[in-house]
Amino acid sequence: MTLEDEDTFKILIATDIHLGYLEKDAIRGQDTYNTLNEILDCAKKNKVDFILLGGDLFHENKPSRRCLHSSISMLRKYCMGDSPVTFNILSDQTVNFNTTQFPWVNYQDENLNISIPVFSIHGNHDDPTGAEGLCALDLLSASGLVNHFGHSHSVERIEISPVLMQKGSTKLALYGLGSIPDERLYRMFVNKQVTMLRPKEDQDGWFNLFAIHQNRSKHGPTNYIPEQFLDDFLDLVVWGHEHECLITPARNEQQLFYVTQPGSSVATSLSPGEATKKHIGLLKVKGRKMNMQKIPLKTVRQFFIQDVVLADYEDLFTPETPQVTKKMEDLCYAKVIEMLEEAEKERIGCPLTPEKPLVRLRVDYSGGFETFNTSRFSQKFVDRVANPKDIIHFLRKREYKDDIKDEVTIDYGKLIKPTAVGGLRVEDMVKQYFEAAEQKVQLSLLTEQGMGKAIQEYVDKDEKDAIEELITCQLEKTQRHLQARGVTTEQDIDAEARRCHRPSGANLHDCVSFLTAMNRAKANRLERGEESVDQDMPDVDMNFADDDVVASPAPTRGRGRGGRGRGGRGRGKGECC
Repeated sequence: MTLEDEDTFKILIATDIHLGYLEKDAIRGQDTYNTLNEILDCAKKNKVDFILLGGDLFHENKPSRRCLHSSISMLRKYCMGDSPVTFNILSDQTVNFNTTQFPWVNYQDENLNISIPVFSIHGNHDDPTGAEGLCALDLLSASGLVNHFGHSHSVERIEISPVLMQKGSTKLALYGLGSIPDERLYRMFVNKQVTMLRPKEDQDGWFNLFAIHQNRSKHGPTNYIPEQFLDDFLDLVVWGHEHECLITPARNEQQLFYVTQPGSSVATSLSPGEATKKHIGLLKVKGRKMNMQKIPLKTVRQFFIQDVVLADYEDLFTPETPQVTKKMEDLCYAKVIEMLEEAEKERIGCPLTPEKPLVRLRVDYSGGFETFNTSRFSQKFVDRVANPKDIIHFLRKREYKDDIKDEVTIDYGKLIKPTAVGGLRVEDMVKQYFEAAEQKVQLSLLTEQGMGKAIQEYVDKDEKDAIEELITCQLEKTQRHLQARGVTTEQDIDAEARRCHRPSGANLHDCVSFLTAMNRAKANRLERGEESVDQDMPDVDMNFADDDVVASPAPTRGRGRGGRGRGGRGRGKGECC
């Protein structure tokens, strides 16, 4: 199939550029700027109709002046010019671009000369904040360099109105939804509070493209967005936020649309998903047919990661072997050298690739081994890798003793993970523990959701009194309930106490108790003269329960500041002009 004529849309697709990441680092500070320059240069050389960004253009919510200056300079260099834009916008632009005082696409502004329009949704790193709900993208939008779309102003109902485009005989409906806290969005989907509007005429004649920036992989019961939530009339979903590059469109056999996950253009964590080679996509659309061309990025710093389980090398050493620490270091040294040699081979013929790669060796020292001095080990590679301070990452599987009397028998097979758990929240682990535990060790006065959130506050924000104050609040509430009921016998007290914490409105009661406890904990901390790690109130999900969200819609609340919050969304269909 040939897609090269006046009826073909050519779209450059990229997500998660994270401009400004580690910009003060002496070695890696220029990486994100070099890669954005490569992406924009690629768009110009391929003469694309427009660029579609899937969120997180900026790494920081408030980018530095250097970051803003560099982005504006590059967008002006590559996206302004005399080349004509050969497609038209048919939809109501005041609805599509509702975050600016200039609600029209930038290439139609008589004061600007745009050759490559850029359309972008916001991500969780550069999401709108403050009373005005502005983000860094709105600065670029007001200056006429980027068309920011997909911003929903309502927390009660979302209507996604597409940007309707036409080039020749090809009609494209571009949908976008900027980052919303996953649990809130999940809940809104379940409660059918999300509507994707469709053109009134010739609905089957449009190619429907949707850009979204949410968790795709499951991080908790509702802390992601299942693909099945999305409408089945879509043709292609561009999924941002996930950093692993899975850019080849994958067909969802249930919804019958395709999903492309471009991934990030910079490694912001030393995890296996980031080690996948980075690409951007050149999407060609003609009629209802499409073709995605993978374009490898040449300026991305190489990243290699390996896992080593020390217990697998019994032929070389055991925990009792003399000088076992030196032999462990020798093994790790050989593994790092192996990755450096591989990096050097791949770099041949690629002058744009940075010289020093990222290297991560994850060492499982379970089975009685001890760690060694990683700082001394890293000194051997200080001139050869870009991350000498964190080459080695020790982890150990949790070990449980079997000979403790009266120990509760729990199937830990599904719960055992490396000590360094990535992406799993403390409250999720608490919930999993009680789901696996026997009835005799279930909580009576507390709920696992409330306890999990209190522990999360203790771990994440060092709120030392969080757990104690939650227990006190729940105890006081239970005592008031028992006094009001007038129960006296031990059996009645036990039964009534359980009923007190399992009413139909338990979620709301839990929320009130939790907020009261956190206020007390904060007051105690201030009395002690301690500073807060996070001055904002905890981001409380008013709907604690995960399994009953279908039956009882959760109260809505305003959006909190910060990285990824909680939230959800619903689905539905409608029409647009």
